[in-house]
Amino acid sequence: MKVQTKSKKVNKAWLNDHVNDPYVKLAQKEGYRARAAYKLKEIDETLRLVKPGQVIVDLGCAPGAWSQYLRRRLAPQGAAVGELNGSVIGLDLLPMEPIEGVQYIQGDFREAEVVAQLEALLQGRPVDLVVSDMAPNLSGVASVDTARVEELVTLAIDFCRAHLKPTGSLVAKVFHGSGYNELLLLFKNNFKTVKPLKPKASRDRSSETFLIGTGLKSG
Repeated sequence: MKVQTKSKKVNKAWLNDHVNDPYVKLAQKEGYRARAAYKLKEIDETLRLVKPGQVIVDLGCAPGAWSQYLRRRLAPQGAAVGELNGSVIGLDLLPMEPIEGVQYIQGDFREAEVVAQLEALLQGRPVDLVVSDMAPNLSGVASVDTARVEELVTLAIDFCRAHLKPTGSLVAKVFHGSGYNELLLLFKNNFKTVKPLKPKASRDRSSETFLIGTGLKSG
């Protein structure tokens, strides 16, 4: 792995943290593709979002840790394979290794062709829960990054407006800092109940947090 000289210390510190991270070790032990699974797990356990029989859409699903968690939650015995009581549909621009029982669409959900594929899988069923771990490639320029994050959150809310049932929920990744209050207001304008939550698996030094909106407002 080649790194710039000035960032070697940063990369070494990150690598050391990563190797010793209890969530990384737990993910390896429990067969999750990324430690991110435990962020969704804590959100779900706190707010009781995932229920048997639900239709759930995972936006920006690659590499698949959130879809893996959802798949196990919808399995009667919590298994990674076998029977499934509900549906998980993942969408991403990036390719994703298959997950047993998860339906995957590679593409941009702003495009009509991808929407048509999704609607074919939904078969007229409304979506109970939308989860979005989408994040842009951050440039380090605050104004640019704020705009990129806001665009992704707006896309997720627009998606909910089109497909989520009125009592459904959206979980979306956001970042504290410039633009956070605007995103919080955006959620409050679209959902009846809004809760911010920073899971323990989200590293302390990360500005990452999550907004959970439940119950679409009409209009």
